[in-house]
Amino acid sequence: MSEDFAFWLSYLTNGKHLTWYASFQFTIFAALFGGTLAVIFGLIGATLKNSRFFPLRLIGTIYSSIVRGVPDVLFFLFFPLAFEQAVEWFIASQVCTPELIAAQSAAWPPCKEANWFLGTPEYLILASVSLGLVYGAFATNVIHGALRSVPKGQLEAARAYGMSASQLLWRVHIRQMWVYALPGLSNVWMLIIKATSLLSLLQIADIVLWADRLGAPNFLPAVGLVHEDWRWRYYLVLFLFYILVTLLSEKAFEAIMRRAGRGILSEVRG
Repeated sequence: MSEDFAFWLSYLTNGKHLTWYASFQFTIFAALFGGTLAVIFGLIGATLKNSRFFPLRLIGTIYSSIVRGVPDVLFFLFFPLAFEQAVEWFIASQVCTPELIAAQSAAWPPCKEANWFLGTPEYLILASVSLGLVYGAFATNVIHGALRSVPKGQLEAARAYGMSASQLLWRVHIRQMWVYALPGLSNVWMLIIKATSLLSLLQIADIVLWADRLGAPNFLPAVGLVHEDWRWRYYLVLFLFYILVTLLSEKAFEAIMRRAGRGILSEVRG
């Protein structure tokens, strides 16, 4: 028993497992930062869709319609890579001379001086922005519908007090709409949590990539077969992790919705 305990203790605390545990921060960061950006993009998109000016309404409608229609994986891969190459193209236009371009053997970038080397932090930020853009389109529709659900009597009362259009929007309309938007935004948040499993597609050593590496059959020259294919065990850990995050998120949104609806409930009871 003591030998088994010592084996598992040493096995689960080796360098690779510690790196796997540390990679959970990438998933949490991408979910929180991507979720924050999704709300910001959703507010901007819903504001555009509610604009009195047709060109702004058209921009908001195009954003919410087209981005929602593109598969998540495709957009998740397209945006970071397109942004990376756009930056390299801009750098190349500034530093690449005909001599440097002629000496370059690779097809891209035009010269090696224009190569933009990205590490995990940069790819993680680009991945979070991608999540924000994709699910911001979903949030746009949720917030747009919530804005239309705010009782018109409250808006008319605000106009009667002499509020301008911008004051009415940000001080009354948007503040009142949260109670109607939170149920839909909670669903968007759940989608973002699930989408964080795509981080490994952008060369980020996240929890999914490490689970696949650690669970694969492990051979050591001096020991032989350390373990067989254990990937299902590591995926089970990820399964439980996402369930735990989902449960905590549901509890958090329930508390937020109770607090946001407190004033409305008191008005109804009155």
